[in-house]
Amino acid sequence: MIRIVDRRFDSKNKSSVNRSRFIRRFKNQIKKAVSDTIDKSGIRDLAEGKRIGIPAKDINEPQFRTGQGGVREQVLPGNDRFSTGETMDRPQDQSGGRGSKASPDGEGYDDFVFTLTRDEFMEIFFEELALPNLVKRHLASIKEYRRVRAGYSQTGVPTNINLIRTMRGAAGRRIAVGGPYQARLRELEEELARTLLARGEGDVEVTRLRHEIQRLRTRAAAVPFIDSFDLRYNNHVRIAQPTTQAVMFCLMDISGSMDEEKKNIAKRFFTLLYLFLTRTYEHIDVVFIRHHTVAEEVDEENFFHSRETGGTVVSSALKLMRKVIETRYGNGLWNIYGAQASDGDNWLEDSVLCYQLLHEQILGLTQYYAYIEIAEDTPQNLWEEYEKVQSVHPDVFAMRRIKAVTDIYPVFHELFKKRA
Repeated sequence: MIRIVDRRFDSKNKSSVNRSRFIRRFKNQIKKAVSDTIDKSGIRDLAEGKRIGIPAKDINEPQFRTGQGGVREQVLPGNDRFSTGETMDRPQDQSGGRGSKASPDGEGYDDFVFTLTRDEFMEIFFEELALPNLVKRHLASIKEYRRVRAGYSQTGVPTNINLIRTMRGAAGRRIAVGGPYQARLRELEEELARTLLARGEGDVEVTRLRHEIQRLRTRAAAVPFIDSFDLRYNNHVRIAQPTTQAVMFCLMDISGSMDEEKKNIAKRFFTLLYLFLTRTYEHIDVVFIRHHTVAEEVDEENFFHSRETGGTVVSSALKLMRKVIETRYGNGLWNIYGAQASDGDNWLEDSVLCYQLLHEQILGLTQYYAYIEIAEDTPQNLWEEYEKVQSVHPDVFAMRRIKAVTDIYPVFHELFKKRA
């Protein structure tokens, strides 16, 4: 057995370690740093790699060094402010900030800063999140199979036999196997003709040549017209076709009561949701629905960047969602999820209709439905109607309020955290 030890040094007191191993070792510190980064960055910026910093004292590696030998006596001054195990604040520098960790050698350590790649950042960012009840009906990774042509094989059933390839192979085999016999026969026949002219019938050599010719013709005739080795069958193989078994409906209110700040919060929430879905689940459909008095299904670009506005009829979005489910996802094989963002300002009669649509038509088809209300003041009438929905469907329906941008991730984490 050969054991290779890498003793290269990247910097002072730091051995070269595998990047993934480093992230595993300091996962807690990195997760805290990622959480702090989220509070300072826009949600749209999360798709890129991030520079994060963790305290240098957390990454120091244990080392062996020579200590003072023998028996030593030491007297330490006491104090009336601290007890054993307590930590003291770092002294302020001249500028009034916190200084670096001082040392008698004139060296110090600032926070260790390094860059997480996009995949590393997103993996840590969404580590504790998951779509609730994803496998309640069907596995998300169910695959359908279709049979496709994949050349020819030497085994198969008679119905799959390919006559052209079989006959072509048989002809080639007969030529290859019987070719030497035919060449030898032509040589013997020419020699027989010369011998007959020279010696006539009854000569021993003529008899031998005729006997040899007959033997070769018998052997050539014994070559089968079609051998089992010649048979060729059409070959079919099963190709897996991944089938998206989950669909997420994103419903966003773009009415006049949703000012630019509220729309920005809603867009950030759905951006975070979209990143989470595409990062966590490879096969999933996302349906974007915008609504004011009228709802429409749009693509991703229009959903996040269109500036259309109008009045408020929330039920129009729910009706469209129900119609899309019946049209495209009504075969019972889909895990259906919904997420709705609104300021809650809606007509009282329409809010009652929203309750009826969710309670009687939509929630019976969905695995999970999340509603976020973007408002700083008291809840609106839509919130009150949705509270009734939650009381009837506590395992399927969830609702939270967002007052500021800083509430987006905590609310998102609460809505989509992994459940036992």
